[in-house]
Amino acid sequence: MTDDPAVERWERDAQFPLITASLMYLAAYTATVLDRGASADWQRVWAGTMYVTWGLFAVDYAGRLALSRHRWLFVRRHWLDAVVLALPVLRPLILVRFLGRRRVGKPLSLEGQVMAYTGLTVLLLGYVGALSVLSAERDARGASIRSFGDAVWWVCSTLSTTGYGDLVPVTFRGRVVGVVLMTVGVGLIGSVVGVFSSWLVRSFRGRQDGTAGSGG
Repeated sequence: MTDDPAVERWERDAQFPLITASLMYLAAYTATVLDRGASADWQRVWAGTMYVTWGLFAVDYAGRLALSRHRWLFVRRHWLDAVVLALPVLRPLILVRFLGRRRVGKPLSLEGQVMAYTGLTVLLLGYVGALSVLSAERDARGASIRSFGDAVWWVCSTLSTTGYGDLVPVTFRGRVVGVVLMTVGVGLIGSVVGVFSSWLVRSFRGRQDGTAGSGG
């Protein structure tokens, strides 16, 4: 949240258009990677869609920054928005805000919000990671990741930090994707385990308090 009414109004009005733009970007990127037999005209359409929607993300960030009364504070508080600007395929994460605010008129608990964000992040990161590593690897010499199914399997084993070793990236770009997935995977697993453990402790503590109260 922000204490700038103008920024809040901008964010409220821009949410749905940005959700649409983010999904269009993701669809265009998917088509670019998976539909290799597309005509040159369609390739230009998909490339244009990615550039235009990315431009909308940039306008959104610049507009909120311009409206903010404390711009340096805005930059510090919204550093993740700058990361999303560099990786616009992650923009659908704002869908979780609607989930948290509109679930039967009652916001999600802290644990629910963390689990929702984590789940959506895993899905998006895994999907985009599979597309990215497939794009980098499938034509490389000696590559073992040559289909989308191979890429999904590799992403699952990498995000879970299992690392079976049956499929490995051989290109620099593919290995960079692997480093990112491994790093984020460790953090996501840690956050999920921590939140779930906290929820269990609180649940059992509530039951014990309830039992003690009824016994007294």
